[in-house]
Amino acid sequence: MTDVRQDLEAELSLATLEALHQVSYHEAGLILAPEKVRMVQSRLRHRLRETKTATFEGYLALIRSDAGTDERRMMISALTTNVSQFFREPHHFDILGDKILPRAQVKLKAGGRFRIWSAGCSNGQEAFSIAMHLLDHDPSLQDADFRILATDVDPKVIAFARDAVYPDRMLQGIPDHLRKRFLQPVDNAGQPAHKMTDALRQLIRFKELNLLKPWPMNHVFDAIFCRNVVIYFDSPTQDALWPRFHSVLAPDGVLFLGHSERVPAPEALGFCMSGPTAYDKSPTFDTNLPDTFKRQGKLNGTS
Repeated sequence: MTDVRQDLEAELSLATLEALHQVSYHEAGLILAPEKVRMVQSRLRHRLRETKTATFEGYLALIRSDAGTDERRMMISALTTNVSQFFREPHHFDILGDKILPRAQVKLKAGGRFRIWSAGCSNGQEAFSIAMHLLDHDPSLQDADFRILATDVDPKVIAFARDAVYPDRMLQGIPDHLRKRFLQPVDNAGQPAHKMTDALRQLIRFKELNLLKPWPMNHVFDAIFCRNVVIYFDSPTQDALWPRFHSVLAPDGVLFLGHSERVPAPEALGFCMSGPTAYDKSPTFDTNLPDTFKRQGKLNGTS
């Protein structure tokens, strides 16, 4: 068994950091720059203890091996910052209620369906915020053909979101009237917490998905929320994502990004800005995706 003092003293060299970067970049597009060596060292020391590995070089050998598939996923989870909150960037919810919802109501009345994707959903606050906001505007959505797909590369946050139990300290940002309507008080290991109601939970499908791999969805979305996600990718990785998002947006769909994220030259990529970090799809733009990025398969429960 690895001595606890040994893994606490393990040092991450720049050469090993670069090798870890090659793995993290290939797996999830994560960039581990030299200036992040202390951060990476701190976050991965727990993985050294869990895998009973004495050194970062030994850990690198593990994740490179055939037996390291699951541990590569755990490494990405450890390196990913899962910071989110309810109703982040309120102006996006104004667009959702004032612009996207009326369009969706017309579609639903005509026998269509209403679909939203929360890409990089973290602990689920974004997806539940979307559901609460829309049901508050139109309670009839509860019985309509309306669903939210919420995905993240980290299986731990997906499991947390599915449980839908939030410590009270995580509930900041939820208006009182929505908290009373959609949250139920529960005991969470002796700590005050609230659980989302079944009415909300049945509208959302939480799935593990790596944005850099083929997307298995077989339909388009009226809105895609991918906020504070692409900021962690380099420019080539971002450039590969824009046409993919375009291809799964409905003709009148909207792509939402984080406050510090931008689609470069949006018109050339088939988007037009409709608000702060909000992009309408240009329906006349023709997207030709390379075979590598074509959608494959299906995520159960997302149709």
